[in-house]
Amino acid sequence: MTRRVATHGVASDPGTDELARSIDDFVAHLASERRASPHTVSAYRRDLRQLRSFLHERARGDVKLSHVSKLTLRAWLGELAQRCSAATLARKIAAVRALFGWLQRTGRVRSNPAELLATPKVRRKLPTFLSVDAAAQLMDAAALPSSSSAAERLRDSALLELLYGSGLRVSELTSLDLGDVSLADAQVRVLGKGRKERIVPLGSKAQAALVAYLPQRPELAHPKTGFVDERALLLSRRGRRLHVRRVQMLVQRYGALAAGRPDLHPHALRHTCVTHMLEGGADLRAIQEMLGHASLSTTQRYTHLSMDQLLRVYDDSHPLARLSRVTARRPRD
Repeated sequence: MTRRVATHGVASDPGTDELARSIDDFVAHLASERRASPHTVSAYRRDLRQLRSFLHERARGDVKLSHVSKLTLRAWLGELAQRCSAATLARKIAAVRALFGWLQRTGRVRSNPAELLATPKVRRKLPTFLSVDAAAQLMDAAALPSSSSAAERLRDSALLELLYGSGLRVSELTSLDLGDVSLADAQVRVLGKGRKERIVPLGSKAQAALVAYLPQRPELAHPKTGFVDERALLLSRRGRRLHVRRVQMLVQRYGALAAGRPDLHPHALRHTCVTHMLEGGADLRAIQEMLGHASLSTTQRYTHLSMDQLLRVYDDSHPLARLSRVTARRPRD
């Protein structure tokens, strides 16, 4: 008897038909050969299995690659459009395009049915970032009195400085090992997206925070077993590598405490780092290398200035602005 799968979810058993096998092969290719991030691999697997579930429901049985056409994809997207955002739909289209592009290159299909699908327009939000004053207050927040131990507060100060001062992604931060940090050279070795390694500078504040934290790191050993992860730079209070979710919670807590921003997330500190560097006159190419962006266009998203600064630059440099100030100073008859 054929198992029926709801079209709105992902099948718990993805099946062993032709499409399911192709999806598994493609996901393995993404992870091993393309070296896509675990987040990307997970999202693509989920989206493609969701498509397979939809087609399984329609076909009432096994799904072949020939069952996937532009019309069936439109039907799937039409159903999803009732509850998904434009950004989510765009990602799902990208996943199907990538799958069938790979199948076409490997000779398993003749054409890519998703190639001519129209991608919904996605409004790109400006990155969230803090003002210079708010960022300074946040960096000092870990030193405020709290129920956390002294070692935890020093660790939190170090992680905030690394997120803001070096513009690290939260996954890059939590994966840092002790051997990745060179205080003598004021730099840290980071493994970024696509498992690409890069060297990121450590600012003086980040260095000072690490110098203060590292001697206290053993104090974060498990209170009962004494366990301490020998490699991880940032430890939980049980001596294990600090988890991404814990960093997110800490940033939210300090954001609310110091900047009145309970919605603050670690990536906002990366945005803040880049924004402040650009406002300080840093070169876009240098920032691209520091952030580990494959494309300069990604870095260019950060080239927004605060309206106050933009108005100041305009007032100081534009001839019409200077003329309007002179005119405004003239007494009226």
